[in-house]
Amino acid sequence: MCGTVGLFMGCSAVSLCPKQALLDQRADPAAEDDDYVSPFRNWHERATVRAASRRELTPLQDGQGFFAPELVPLASHPLIEALRDERPDVYRDVLVRHLYRYLDFTAKLEHLVVNRTALGIAHGTIGVRVPDAMRLDAFKIYCDEAYHALFSADLAGQVRELTEVDAELPRVPYFITRLERFLEESQDDLAALTEILFVIVSETLITAQLAGMWNDTSVAPAVRETVRDHALDEGRHHAYFAIFLRHLWGQLTPATRKRAALQVPRLIRIFTDPDVPSVEKEITGYGFSHDDAKRIVAELFPDAAVEAYAKSVAQQTVRHFESVGALDDEQVSAEFATHGLL
Repeated sequence: MCGTVGLFMGCSAVSLCPKQALLDQRADPAAEDDDYVSPFRNWHERATVRAASRRELTPLQDGQGFFAPELVPLASHPLIEALRDERPDVYRDVLVRHLYRYLDFTAKLEHLVVNRTALGIAHGTIGVRVPDAMRLDAFKIYCDEAYHALFSADLAGQVRELTEVDAELPRVPYFITRLERFLEESQDDLAALTEILFVIVSETLITAQLAGMWNDTSVAPAVRETVRDHALDEGRHHAYFAIFLRHLWGQLTPATRKRAALQVPRLIRIFTDPDVPSVEKEITGYGFSHDDAKRIVAELFPDAAVEAYAKSVAQQTVRHFESVGALDDEQVSAEFATHGLL
């Protein structure tokens, strides 16, 4: 980990940084084989950045909104849902701000975290040996993720112009704040590997919830098309990073594998746990008291519900780590269970 500047602003030296300390340097035949089957065989024809047009927001038709209300936790609370009839303009703002949160999360995850690792794979400087075809595919991931950040920022700007609603989000997303804190707590020789593992986690988590928006005519077309574009690309990324995990794991020493595996449950929860401070601040912005905001958030995000959500969306990620033997260790398995992931 190169520090705050590298994480938040992009690091001009990342393609020169080998991060050799995190891996065992013995030869790994699996990294040199010719068995890699690329998930990007049709990338030039099908990638969003190659094939999709710009998603342009138009004035909403009657009955349309900026996000599916059933996918906005805050909109489901009785005190907020009551605003649909009592103060429809405020209820609309709840959906708009959830869209902002989704777009901001996407743009900053792709630009500031995922693409650091993609860049290292592409240039062969991340310390993980992979076939040349995998390195070339990392360039494609880099392009995809940069475009996801672009179309997220573009759509957010269009929404702001149409609605005149400000995003009012933290400059640094909560997941990055939590990740940075966790990296600071990690032992120095494990920090770089932990960041790579976070990318694997973020690229293999699956949530089917947003898929329902693709054909939901009550959602603005530009929004559902953007969500669909993102999901189609990420399906290829998921397949890629599942393969990348096998190459990575095969090159770690047994001791490092265990230490790394113990980090994974925390990384999953860093990604999935709600941004409680931001939601509380948003609620008070609608005229509710601080006490009401805390009560609403506590009712929306009880520990059991947060844990159940993490378990649900992380099932495939956990399976990938199981497939490389990471959970064969009893201590590692217990750590996953402690975080509600088994």
